[in-house]
Amino acid sequence: MATPHDQLLQKISRLPAARVAEVEDFVDFLAQRDRDAERQLAGAAAAASEPAFAKVWDNPEDDVYDRL
Repeated sequence: MATPHDQLLQKISRLPAARVAEVEDFVDFLAQRDRDAERQLAGAAAAASEPAFAKVWDNPEDDVYDRL
């Protein structure tokens, strides 16, 4: 029994070259969308943590590091 991956490869192999290029473009689009979503999630997590760390980051003892 073929795996879903193998079934997809078989279907793609039966497509004309122009359609294979479209499939490749779509796969690239999906990969980019996933990377963008991961960046957004990381940014949201960083933004959410800022208030929790504000007391640690913003203190007179560490002002010297703000000028680096």
